[in-house]
Amino acid sequence: MIESLLVANRGEIARRIIRTAKRLGIRAIAVHSEADADLPFVVEADEAVCVGPANPAQSYRNVEAILAAAESTGAQAVHPGYGFLSENADFARTVQARGLIWVGPGADAITAMGDKINARNLMAAAGVPVAPGTTEPAADLAAAVAAGTEIGYPVMVKAAAGGGGMGMQVAADEAELRTGYDKVRAFAERMFGDGSVLIERYFPRVRHVEVQILGLADGRVVALGERECSVQRRNQKLVEESPSPAVSPELRARFLAAAVRAGEAVGYRNAGTVECLLDPATQEFFFLEMNTRLQVEHPVTELVYGLDLVEEQLRVAAGLPPTFDPDALAPRGHAIELRINAEDPKRFLPGPGVIGTWVEPTGEGVRVDSGYVAGNTVTPFYDSLLAKLVVTGADRAEAIERARTAVADFALAGPKNNLPFFTELLTNEEFVSGDYDTGIVGRMR
Repeated sequence: MIESLLVANRGEIARRIIRTAKRLGIRAIAVHSEADADLPFVVEADEAVCVGPANPAQSYRNVEAILAAAESTGAQAVHPGYGFLSENADFARTVQARGLIWVGPGADAITAMGDKINARNLMAAAGVPVAPGTTEPAADLAAAVAAGTEIGYPVMVKAAAGGGGMGMQVAADEAELRTGYDKVRAFAERMFGDGSVLIERYFPRVRHVEVQILGLADGRVVALGERECSVQRRNQKLVEESPSPAVSPELRARFLAAAVRAGEAVGYRNAGTVECLLDPATQEFFFLEMNTRLQVEHPVTELVYGLDLVEEQLRVAAGLPPTFDPDALAPRGHAIELRINAEDPKRFLPGPGVIGTWVEPTGEGVRVDSGYVAGNTVTPFYDSLLAKLVVTGADRAEAIERARTAVADFALAGPKNNLPFFTELLTNEEFVSGDYDTGIVGRMR
């Protein structure tokens, strides 16, 4: 097994990776910005190195500073977590070129899946269903308009290099496409350094369902069930659950088989997620994108399968077999994850501040992956995620009931937070029934 691990991330995911590393006897090394010096992940690491000021470009995205920290601490491996440099193929290649172990998929797989158009084309060739859309970037507005006419409205205008729900605009007609195309292109150039845009069929009522895959050291790709991710604001997830209440055993078999084909098509190793859109009316699903990293919502999969996905990632990176039998995977119970964010619960606008009170809920079936404690300052420099509240139950009804209790017991004061939203959601008739889609938050507002 790996002996020392540098975690190139921050907050709850860095703390979560460090926890597994220390359990396995691996020396855990944190890197942090000046703004994060007193956060729990820094305190709990065996060693910590400041890599720059608060600006992520000068710290968490500073490749040379992170690699210098790895060299000075004698790290053997690098785990990127999610966000920041986790899906940066050049970073992965550089880590390996410096003689370090990269805890993630190969750089070629990251590159192949990083461009949405290339990914769509690869998946179609592998027999994975894809939604009607362009097979190459819309070079200009005229090409975009022609594609919209051919595909049929409404369409989604998407940044080819985008991710995390960013760089997307729905167009109901040609006029909106013209406006959306320029907006998405400008955003993509500014955020991703690549203004390539694709046009894809938009489904007004869909569910967002994804499959967790794990590419093993021996070359096999296994699917670890599906997650429902349809509770979203601004195309970004707020709640995830597993298994999906919309997926029948027959549909699940098709989902998992398609996800395995997707992983095999790019020789995938380590943890990844195949994201899809499901049309509940027809039971058809379409490939959306592949996230070549560990997902924020991985705990729900861990809890229904009884696994530690970070441990499995480390084992794959070290060339070791998994802790489980790939031929005997069986989920148990139901898990729900709520993303506790420092944001207004009505408009979902970020609300940084000093945490005055922080008391996490406890009890049977309750897990909290948090990045903060009382006294910490939530700064405006990073994602608003404070913690992930994850609950399990023998079935979905029990999980929902435990989630209600846990939300009520979570004492958090200081920055604005979305706990009141979850109180509302967990009694919402549409959510409780399980018959909801990606428009549920908009209907609640």
